[in-house]
Amino acid sequence: MTQVKPGDKVRIHYTGTLADGTTFDSSEGRDPLEFTVGAGEIIPGLDAALPGMEEGDKKTVEIPSDDAYGDHNPEAKQSIPRAQVPENTPLEIGTRLQLQTPQGQVVPVTVAAVTDEEVVLDANHPLAGQDLTFAIELVSID
Repeated sequence: MTQVKPGDKVRIHYTGTLADGTTFDSSEGRDPLEFTVGAGEIIPGLDAALPGMEEGDKKTVEIPSDDAYGDHNPEAKQSIPRAQVPENTPLEIGTRLQLQTPQGQVVPVTVAAVTDEEVVLDANHPLAGQDLTFAIELVSID
């Protein structure tokens, strides 16, 4: 039977959980996730787990944060004066927003703190600094 190798387009079903067992994402009820192995389209630890698998194989992979979304970077937090935030912007802690850099790049951020004077925005990925576990099933290899 054919085994996955870098460059193969694959489809997987997956369930991702945190260290406490909380599910943060799953393909359940959706089409399988499709990507090219080794192309950097998914997190490195999950990408590295696929070579050698065959269609129908299932496995559970534990991925340390540095092979997932990286460590939490305190420098990715930025305080901006509250007066610079448009009036209609939702500022509840945990709200995901998108900022645009002067070069036109879109940067997703999370509202981390709000005071009368400032808003703290966090550009870290929400899963940064967390070890992840994925239960995967290889659906197909193209």
